[in-house]
Amino acid sequence: MARLAVAAGLYMTSSIAGHTEAPKPTIVLVHGAFADSSSWNRVVILLEKDGYSVKAVANPLRGIKNDGEYVAGVIKTLKGPVVLVGHSYGGSVISDAAAGAHNVKALVFVAAFAPEKGESAAELSAKFPGSSLAPTLAEPVALPSGAKDLYIEQSNFPNQFAADVPVGTARLMAVAQRPITDAALAEPAPEAAWKAIPSWFIYGDADKNIPAKALQWMADRAKSRKTIAVQGASHVVMISHPGEVTKLIEEAASAN
Repeated sequence: MARLAVAAGLYMTSSIAGHTEAPKPTIVLVHGAFADSSSWNRVVILLEKDGYSVKAVANPLRGIKNDGEYVAGVIKTLKGPVVLVGHSYGGSVISDAAAGAHNVKALVFVAAFAPEKGESAAELSAKFPGSSLAPTLAEPVALPSGAKDLYIEQSNFPNQFAADVPVGTARLMAVAQRPITDAALAEPAPEAAWKAIPSWFIYGDADKNIPAKALQWMADRAKSRKTIAVQGASHVVMISHPGEVTKLIEEAASAN
């Protein structure tokens, strides 16, 4: 009996020593229109503190197919599982980029579009009343291709885009905003990866770019595993409420 006990103990010790936890997924963050990768800074700090590898992609903002292919190329360089997180127009991009990417285990939509094939961001924004974006835009910048780059007028930016962010921070964001083409917002989505990949949603119920009803409707249609509406939050909920956004991303990353 004593020998059996010793043998069992050795077996258990060997099993524990040989056990290795599955690697945490890499979190890939994709910003939307009128923003840049720095919009994820507070979320990145929290994710890295919790042991996640993070990559914030510089979204080209030229068109869903173009941008989706770019993000898909980034995904291919990563080892192991990936959680794709998209903000605003970035939701359309991740839903395209994840199609056929076997290492993407979850999608997280942060105040983001989740279009069906053939739907555009502009169409979804207008599905329910409430968006006040159009009148806040600056004079479009003509491009050689015939398309136009769109910016939010700097004086309108804090109230329209980031009403719950300190004014000084919002003004800096207004100056550093990156434009999106008008064609990108009107482009029909080529893919809808949320139909096959588990998805999570979080948004602010005071969003002035995408109406809260539209965001909830898209979450319901995608059979969201969990949907959070942050009371009083603006379109940049990841800046004003990084804790809630990070928690949801980590729930998606740890889900089976």
